[in-house]
Amino acid sequence: MKRPPVLPLGLALCLGLAMNGLATSAAPAAATVPVYRPVIVARLPHDPAAFTEGLELSGGVLYEGTGLDGQSEVRRVNVQTGQVIQSRPPPVNTVFGEGVSVLGVPGQGGQLFELSWQDGLAFVYDAATLRETGRFKYSGEGWGLTNDGSQLIMSDGSSTLTFRDPRTFAAGRTVKVTAAGMPVERLNELEYAGGWVWANIWLTNRIARIDPKSGKVTAWLDVTELSREAATNTIRAGRTPTFDDIPNGIAFNKARGTLLLTGKRWPTLYEVRVPGLVAAP
Repeated sequence: MKRPPVLPLGLALCLGLAMNGLATSAAPAAATVPVYRPVIVARLPHDPAAFTEGLELSGGVLYEGTGLDGQSEVRRVNVQTGQVIQSRPPPVNTVFGEGVSVLGVPGQGGQLFELSWQDGLAFVYDAATLRETGRFKYSGEGWGLTNDGSQLIMSDGSSTLTFRDPRTFAAGRTVKVTAAGMPVERLNELEYAGGWVWANIWLTNRIARIDPKSGKVTAWLDVTELSREAATNTIRAGRTPTFDDIPNGIAFNKARGTLLLTGKRWPTLYEVRVPGLVAAP
């Protein structure tokens, strides 16, 4: 189930810790794989109503995909102010929107791809205008989406990453993600940065850094402090965080060699530095 029930904050936090424990036991990489904590270099505004499912920075614009039935959108956002420059709902209004990814240069034929959760539909938009330019069908669920410059990379909530042809959306190579020899399930939002695939692990405060060839987790990114701060700021704004308000959203700032991290209904977009990531040429 992609949307857990709404629970009181105390119970949600307890269950969140339990789920983190389950993630550790299911993928006991903490003992053998390095665990990093991101260093915050900037805090930027983020729409606290956005149920973030996908995030990507391209051409200086932040592209965001949001979920929930009847509320899903793809957006072009001013990364510095959080202001939504342009938005549109999916072409099928019953769709629960999921991961997004931009392939190519916006304004020069660049395309924005959007997954749907359970409808088996992927939408293609002109990245500069958000005008629909194509549509594909696929089997199974859609969760996260990124690209390595030539192929799309998709998660479906399992431990499998699927590489897809952006021209046809046909599935090609798949890779099983493992840590210490154990499968890492619930791969969610994805980002390709530094030659690795970075994946939010649903219902945890962990991001996996994955070797896209072998599927092995080479490091964990622990975003617990970001999650706690986001929850505190949400409470200060007068809303009680729910079980849904989890880390989800990873974008690579190539010019600065940093990651942009946020979560569902988080009021902040965090720019962070992590070991091994540098500015792209």
